[in-house]
Amino acid sequence: MKVNSQRDISFKSIYTNKAVKKGFEFAASNGALFGASATVAFSAFRPISILLTPKTEKENRKIAAAKSISSSIINFILMLGISVPLAKSIKKIDDKPAKYLSAEAIKCLKDKNTELTASKGYEFGTQMFKLGIAALVAVPKAIMTAAGLPYIVDAMTAKNKQQNTKEISFKGNKLRNKPANFIADIINRKGMLKFIDKYKDSNFPMHITALTDVIATLAFMQQANKSKKIDEKRKNTLLYNAGISTALSIAGGYTLDKILDKPCQKFITKYKLINKNDKNLSKQLQGIKITKPFIILGTIYYILIPLISTFLAEKADKSN
Repeated sequence: MKVNSQRDISFKSIYTNKAVKKGFEFAASNGALFGASATVAFSAFRPISILLTPKTEKENRKIAAAKSISSSIINFILMLGISVPLAKSIKKIDDKPAKYLSAEAIKCLKDKNTELTASKGYEFGTQMFKLGIAALVAVPKAIMTAAGLPYIVDAMTAKNKQQNTKEISFKGNKLRNKPANFIADIINRKGMLKFIDKYKDSNFPMHITALTDVIATLAFMQQANKSKKIDEKRKNTLLYNAGISTALSIAGGYTLDKILDKPCQKFITKYKLINKNDKNLSKQLQGIKITKPFIILGTIYYILIPLISTFLAEKADKSN
């Protein structure tokens, strides 16, 4: 009996653990920064997987690993500087929606017998900004990643220890003109409200995450192809690697997301039951939906795919 009791406590701790709850709340409040943080955590595995890829040239593995490190660091810094002010602005709307949203917008976004901030329409409308910022930042991130990649390679080869590398400046511009009002004005528009009503039941966290990956990859490929500091002999393999990784990640992500639909729904149902008296339950449930695609795509992209994409990229380059 004691053994079973211990097992029950261990199993329930997943649903009642304070750190897990805070993680879900963080994901709901700032999905872009949560994703960037998850990327940094996952990125510790990706370079190792790349460097361990069998039957591939060492230099191709090295430059692919450097790209992964550069991308993760830059993404986190950008998200930290941009998403935090955005999340604070949306929090102002959460706290006083009537101050920022029109009566028509509130009526359209609010579900019956549900608080506005816990309604599907409101969640979708605000998360478009929270997660969408990552898509907007994808291009500058890719440009910086391509620019920083040669320095990461140099650091990995330890050939230029005394070289004065250029520092990349991340100067955050102060957001002006009351961003909370700006966000609310967009949500208040009839066209936006129609869009929200039409797609609020869609798998928007996965769609936005996938779109961000596509934009970032295409932008990186273009910048890397133009770069004169990346070894021309390794450039094609690097480009193939980036494209193959993203394609496999998105395809595998949607497949695994579909497979995990029922188990995830069971988890949510039990989570709601166990935490029914938690005042932050609605935010935690929203966080679970945001967390799911990041975990799925992160596991696939940073752990499973590097071996495959690095191997296929070199084969594709040699076949041309």
